[in-house]
Amino acid sequence: AYRDHTTHLWHKINDMFQSMSKVLQRTRDAIQNRVAARYRHRGEIARVDDPVTIARTLATQEFPWGNTQALSFALFRTYAVPSIGELLYDTGQFTQQTQKRYDDTVLLLDAPIEHGFDSPAGRAGIRRINQMHAMYDISNDDMLYVLSTFVVCPVQWINSYEWRALTEHEITGLTDYYRSLGKHMAIKDIPETYADFERFYDDYERRNFAFSPKSLAVADATLDLLGTFLPYRLLPR
Repeated sequence: AYRDHTTHLWHKINDMFQSMSKVLQRTRDAIQNRVAARYRHRGEIARVDDPVTIARTLATQEFPWGNTQALSFALFRTYAVPSIGELLYDTGQFTQQTQKRYDDTVLLLDAPIEHGFDSPAGRAGIRRINQMHAMYDISNDDMLYVLSTFVVCPVQWINSYEWRALTEHEITGLTDYYRSLGKHMAIKDIPETYADFERFYDDYERRNFAFSPKSLAVADATLDLLGTFLPYRLLPR
């Protein structure tokens, strides 16, 4: 009787451990599947060398909210250079038609990243950007600084606030995308690497940031616009 009881107890314990093992395996599988889904885009980007594809995936699928905020603040940051902020003030567009000017900038910059540089939409977007810039006397250094904010600000923002940091491959892809954009805009002396962009960016701000009443007016108008955007937690999922 004792042996039968021991055998029965052993079978019950064995069944319990087998059941627990199955539950643990299902849990591990579920976690692995969630991790795989979560990092799917990172894996896809790792197998791609095309800068446009890398930039598009990061901006529209992996970090759409973070990338948008980063570029908004990149634009905002340029106002602290008086030659840029004062020119934007003198056009009247950033203080009198802030929403329209913001939307126009987003649409024009979005065309090549969504459709490629050689697409009709991409070419039209870049052509319009170049036409607008040709109306004013803008130095190559100011153009290069604005381009550098498009490279540096998204990397710093995503690495600081998003759910994961960018890989070196992704940073290189973003850098190369904006290097191509700069070439299409006829900007000269474009840095070769992200580190080169970051050095230029830091040095230019150190040498050129200064207060300007006109720049402040542009900044205040932009802040009023940014204050109308929904917080991340209220965005539709």
